[in-house]
Amino acid sequence: ITILAAFVIIVGGYFSYTNFIQLPKEQKASEELFAAENLFRKDSFALALNGNAATPGFLKVIDKYSGTKAGNLAKYYAGICYLQTGEFQKAIDQLSDFSSKGAGQIEAKAEGLLGDAYAELKKNDEAIKHYKNAGTSFQEDQAISSEYLFRGALLSEINGNTEQAIELYQIVKDKFPRTEKGFIVDKYLARLGAVK
Repeated sequence: ITILAAFVIIVGGYFSYTNFIQLPKEQKASEELFAAENLFRKDSFALALNGNAATPGFLKVIDKYSGTKAGNLAKYYAGICYLQTGEFQKAIDQLSDFSSKGAGQIEAKAEGLLGDAYAELKKNDEAIKHYKNAGTSFQEDQAISSEYLFRGALLSEINGNTEQAIELYQIVKDKFPRTEKGFIVDKYLARLGAVK
């Protein structure tokens, strides 16, 4: 009887928490996120980030609704806003906090954006690592994958790591030949002596 009573209390508590606390919180967070997304779509990055008297920004959604899906997604958008406004370390902080496991295309894009932020800070090794992750995490989107692998290859060239550059260019050539980068990659391989 004690075990059964404990089980009922646990299940009832979970049901109550989910339906009366978590779901309303998630819904409110989604509404506020949507308002900030509207500003984001208008390229008002500073306003989307910080909000105004009428509309909460991504930072407020993150602060107010941590632990919700909308609060997590707000970190992704905040990272993009910081990247667009030139605050690269803050972009890295937000994008690193964004949990994107199993999110497919968004996961690849977040990795690529981290690569962009590190590249802007001249932390090329970190940037290349994130570009490689972006290029291989969701290969179904060939345009994103080829773009970030290509960026990683270019940065490897700048770093003087010809071997790594050739490796990344070759992946673009082999796996994504029908993309924009796939059409031009032979020129870069030839420049490095990998193709005649």
